Amino acid sequence: MDLIVARNREDLVKARRAGTVALVPTMGALHEGHRSLIRQARVRADQVVVSVFVNPLQFSPNEDFSRYPRTFDADLDVCREEGVAAVFHPAPEDMYAPDRQVSVSSGEMGRIVEGAARPGHFDGVLTVVLKLFHLVRPDLAVFGQKDAQQLALIRRMVADLDLPIEILGAPTVREPDGLALSSRNRFLSADDRRVALALSRALRAGAAQLTAAEIRETARAVLDEAGPDLDLDYLALVDPATFAEVGENHVGMAVLAVAARVGATRLIDNVTLTLNTP
Repeated sequence: MDLIVARNREDLVKARRAGTVALVPTMGALHEGHRSLIRQARVRADQVVVSVFVNPLQFSPNEDFSRYPRTFDADLDVCREEGVAAVFHPAPEDMYAPDRQVSVSSGEMGRIVEGAARPGHFDGVLTVVLKLFHLVRPDLAVFGQKDAQQLALIRRMVADLDLPIEILGAPTVREPDGLALSSRNRFLSADDRRVALALSRALRAGAAQLTAAEIRETARAVLDEAGPDLDLDYLALVDPATFAEVGENHVGMAVLAVAARVGATRLIDNVTLTLNTP
């Protein structure tokens, strides 16, 4: 069947078919990482809905909302190639009333690590995701592990608000040189890209260590080698469920997360690892 483009709630009702529905929320500028999410969704559901919406609520005034890439025609081509049933592409005024007052609070978990670097960001993320869940009414939704704190917060929201939706996490897709795929990578110059590779190198080096102290020290050393062209926001070793920093004697799963600005482009990355007994 032809790909359906839905612009509002009424269009979504018309687009819905019998069977299970998987939602893949995106802000567009689709790449191979998004394709991997869609493919995972297709395995699990009878039909896939992809949302393409650059959410203004998750950008602060000094961030790149106006600069964020918008490639809707190319996004539609990707969705057709991947067998998507419908694309939900609302206008901001169709998502948010001008007198909107109620938002979702991401709580303390949304104010640490990435949330400390981007105040209010996760409130905006959870607000739009909850609206998408109500509008699309999916049985399951797929998110990328590259945004690990976002994924953890969405799982927390689903649990806390008793939402009848299964949340799936998909592995980070990387370029051959190790750089995590991102819609913002297109803004990197050749020199910027060489500097940006320090993020994935640091994560790999850290993940090869055994204890929290070794992981932090080794990863930080790799980032320091990148020099002043890499402006580090944070390097954090955290609990994957709460994103609180783990102690030096932590044993078990953890996420090593990094965020940095290279040139005018801010990048994030992470790796999940297991810490052994010190």
